[in-house]
Amino acid sequence: MQFGIYAPIPMATVGSPEIAASHKDALFSLPSGSRDLQLEHSLDLLMAADRSGFDLCLFAERHLGSDLSAWLLAGAVGSRLENIRALVAIHPGLLDPVLTAKMAVSLDRMCKGGMALNIVNGWFDQEFEMFGGRILRGEDRYKRATEFIAILRGLWENDKFSIDGDFFKLRDAHLLLKPRHATAPEIFSVSAGDEGRDFIARTCDWWFINYPKDAETTDDVLRGIEEAIGDMRRRASHEGRAIRFAMNPFVAIGDDEVTAFDATIDRVLKFDPEPDARKLKRRMLPALKAGCVGKPADVRAQLKRFGDMGLELILCKMIPSVENIEAIGQQVLLPLKKEH
Repeated sequence: MQFGIYAPIPMATVGSPEIAASHKDALFSLPSGSRDLQLEHSLDLLMAADRSGFDLCLFAERHLGSDLSAWLLAGAVGSRLENIRALVAIHPGLLDPVLTAKMAVSLDRMCKGGMALNIVNGWFDQEFEMFGGRILRGEDRYKRATEFIAILRGLWENDKFSIDGDFFKLRDAHLLLKPRHATAPEIFSVSAGDEGRDFIARTCDWWFINYPKDAETTDDVLRGIEEAIGDMRRRASHEGRAIRFAMNPFVAIGDDEVTAFDATIDRVLKFDPEPDARKLKRRMLPALKAGCVGKPADVRAQLKRFGDMGLELILCKMIPSVENIEAIGQQVLLPLKKEH
């Protein structure tokens, strides 16, 4: 099993005084000789994660926010790491696929751990309009993403690549730069609906599984994930393919479940006095129901259950501090890895 971590940026981070400070400072010029606080914090945290057994870092993208560009942050930090692979988010409707292919292989060669892409098919109208994207709805989003990925792989795997698609047309496009490995960078994505699941079954390498709607207990979460894995395996088998599975539980360790949970919530409220309701309700609270909060031994046991179900990557949501990363690494990740 592999373990991942989120790059500490405002969109993806809770309970961080450093991120709260960087969010406030983003609209002001930097003092002479200093660097952006998000970069400094990312270097500290991800170098600690690199030493503590983490295998991957997701660099999420939010163009409208105060977050640093995912691609630039991944290059600046990823090139300093020894083990961690950079997983960078990309919206097919916002960047040209040939440019994306070039940026991806550049990053892949810069990072010892290589890179992968997380395809985001959702939309945020204001973001698309401001940054020059083309908004598509329904099935067209997935058709465009399918062509987008075909171009990426075509350029990574061939000397020249042509396509006459509905959304992209290329003739003899080529890159004079190849990926780090003979196999092309992997493609991740997340989707809950039928069209999105079919897209993943046909096109992607990894699926981030959504949390079941209305799950109230950890058992509800486990049943929902088991059903989702079975459904995706059937879809992928129909396409003659196999998909690998990932999820993103909130991981917190303490003397017991209640203590770890309360400490997490207290920290979030302390450093996010006006927390983003979407981030908390849609991302944090469901992830807290995954059963990875409590004694280290109990968290390890739950992660083993996920592994037995077929999950191969756990992207850990957590309070982003060096101390917490090191503690989770030493008490959860490394013991699990030693067993395998």
